[in-house]
Amino acid sequence: MASAHTWQFPRAFWTANVVELLERAAYYGMFVALTLYLTNVVGFSDINAAWIGGLFAGGLYLLPPFSGALADTIGFRRAMLLAFFLLTIGYSTLGLFPYKETVIPALVVTMIGGSFIKSIITGTVAKTSDEHTRARAYSIFYGMVNIGAFSGKALAYPLRIYMGLEAINLYAAGLTFVALIAVAIFYKQVDAIEHGKTLRDVWKGFRDVVTNVHLIVLILIVTGFWVIQQQMYATMPKYVLRTVGPTAAPEWIANVNPFVVVTMVMLVTHLMKKTTALTSMIVGMALMPLSALCMSLGGLIEARSGDEMVIAGFLKAHPITVMLVIGIMIQGLAECFISPRYLEFFSKQAPPGQEGLYLGFAHLHTFFAAIIGFAVSGYLLNAYCPDPRTLTAEQMVHAYDHAHYIWYYFAGIGAVAAVALVIYGWRRSQ
Repeated sequence: MASAHTWQFPRAFWTANVVELLERAAYYGMFVALTLYLTNVVGFSDINAAWIGGLFAGGLYLLPPFSGALADTIGFRRAMLLAFFLLTIGYSTLGLFPYKETVIPALVVTMIGGSFIKSIITGTVAKTSDEHTRARAYSIFYGMVNIGAFSGKALAYPLRIYMGLEAINLYAAGLTFVALIAVAIFYKQVDAIEHGKTLRDVWKGFRDVVTNVHLIVLILIVTGFWVIQQQMYATMPKYVLRTVGPTAAPEWIANVNPFVVVTMVMLVTHLMKKTTALTSMIVGMALMPLSALCMSLGGLIEARSGDEMVIAGFLKAHPITVMLVIGIMIQGLAECFISPRYLEFFSKQAPPGQEGLYLGFAHLHTFFAAIIGFAVSGYLLNAYCPDPRTLTAEQMVHAYDHAHYIWYYFAGIGAVAAVALVIYGWRRSQ
């Protein structure tokens, strides 16, 4: 066990955190380019690529409670070896065999492997720390998560430009293979959490959550927020590449979000510490329609002022890029108001004594948001920002004149969700 006064932790702790960094870098590098890969390389339509991407992302948020229970049964080390083996096979297949017949099975394998990771890593952090060191241990864990997510997306851009979209998947496979070797050599068995949940317990918790009307309503309302957040991966990459050009960097634009969250979340949490969790969430929800509207302004500015904006007197950028960055900055700020307080509020809606079981499914909103957000994105891209390879030269002239309309739909979703949360809070207070 770690000393209460040092940064010294057992080797299993550091191994788990390093492989978490590698796994997050692999996942986000692949995920930010997933719909591009499915359309540009594999040959799926925007609509089919969106459904596939949404089901993949949704599954990653639905399965962890179940895979976590399995990890408790077979042991963390064996579960982690299985997870990184599956991830390496899945990413390698995506990189080496980009065909319609192989991609979906590869994504299923990747989804199953990825679903193990978070529960195992967080379980290891819990088991290798105590009440004196746990806060420090989790700060290291969340630091590794953010470093991995940021670096994965940052490196995805040069890989896509210079080596192609397939190379991103091979890069991800390389990272998870290194993680697999690291676990095999350095990770000694850490006991599962005492009295861990069985698969039967998890299934009962799932049924209880989905039949609790108050919780399901809350989950569906908060889904509206995450539907807009999902557009960093569902809509934004294709939107910016098609409207700005192939040299645009959606991978770097998406990194604005974690940068804002990391730098602002402590300040926002401090400022909102005397407010209720619901009030903080409502502020965040109210910001989301504004973020989508900002994203829509890029196309309008371009139509009036041309394809170049000067920032701070010397920086030049395309107006669509600038407004996407501003919109995503607002999203990151909104996340600071919502995410830290959502679990607090969610847990209070659970029956007394069942908070832990219910919290296992607190991220059901992301499951719904991934499927809905990606699916809606596919249809909107097809209508307002279609694949240029499906257009004639004549059609291309005005093909993207109304591409910014896409963001109006998401602004509407955000506005409805914000109003619904206000009504939900008012009804719960009656």
